[in-house]
Amino acid sequence: MSDLTEQWREQVRAAAAAATALQVRGGGTKEFYGRTPVGEVFDTRGHAGVVSYEPTELVVTVRAGTPLAELEAQVAGSGQMLAFEPPHFGAGATVGGCVAAGLSGPRRATAGALRDFVLGVRILDGRGEVLSFGGQVMKNVAGYDVSRAIAGSLGTLGVILDVSLKVLPRPLAETTLRFAIGEKDAIDRLNDWGGQPLPVSASTWADGALHLRLSGAEAAVRAAERKLGGDVLADDAAAALWQDIREQTDAFFADAAPGEVLWRLSLPSSAAPVKLPGKQLFEWGGALRWLCSDAPAATIRERVAALGGHATAFRSFDRPGDVFQPLPTPVMAIQRRLKQAFDPAGIFNPGRLYDGI
Repeated sequence: MSDLTEQWREQVRAAAAAATALQVRGGGTKEFYGRTPVGEVFDTRGHAGVVSYEPTELVVTVRAGTPLAELEAQVAGSGQMLAFEPPHFGAGATVGGCVAAGLSGPRRATAGALRDFVLGVRILDGRGEVLSFGGQVMKNVAGYDVSRAIAGSLGTLGVILDVSLKVLPRPLAETTLRFAIGEKDAIDRLNDWGGQPLPVSASTWADGALHLRLSGAEAAVRAAERKLGGDVLADDAAAALWQDIREQTDAFFADAAPGEVLWRLSLPSSAAPVKLPGKQLFEWGGALRWLCSDAPAATIRERVAALGGHATAFRSFDRPGDVFQPLPTPVMAIQRRLKQAFDPAGIFNPGRLYDGI
């Protein structure tokens, strides 16, 4: 286990004094996400190790440079998991990069998002000061919850030093069902099932096939399996399916045509089909829809907004442009004030989220 806090404090102070931009970077597996990274690489991988792990308390505190796979293996040894199933997108993924990206996997719709599992963080701000927020229990915040604001900030507010995460027990039983069904019927059925006491832990639909994962106690999973019907996937096939969805190694993601952008559409789960050019895959009961399309960004965002959602250009796009949904003026003002408060010299990942942030 290594602690580079003091070394990093001096490095940040020198960068702030010289107005040198720093590209905060772990394993670089999510470097494609957001606007183009700029600045001198600030490698976080040397600050690594599990600070504390209390399986009986369902909490682990870990340094930012710790490999994500290493953390998952350690908690799996105690029969536990990171329930939000964070995507790695490569062998070098780190815990800090996972939190900074704020991305969640197939289980998010039922277990919660990454930010819901962040109990506390220690960060290094743009002045070189160490700041601590939250703690190691759920009820530890009064006022603005900065710990969760760090999740998804893409390193623009500070360098994550340590993070405390809630873990959960792994389910005792799990099975995946397959249904041959169209898009609209799949959305309707998933929303109907969402209102029933069923142990659904993940769902995905693409190209006329709906897959549903059931997780929980053996009796509950088997009862739901009998009630819902469908074809049962073999365990190895099911594991490969959800791994491919989580890591975007499924053929849907790999077979994008030249000129197509992969869009991440966030919508109400009951929203109608988006009816845009290109192919689609959706997760989270219809709340997360992936679209590979060469349609103009304005067309996509206009249609998604009409359905009550927002759109992010996820891969293969014009990175100097608007990657994330443009924010209303009052919300953008809040974002700018946050950036100014934590990083007054603007040295951390400048412009990675929005121009000037």
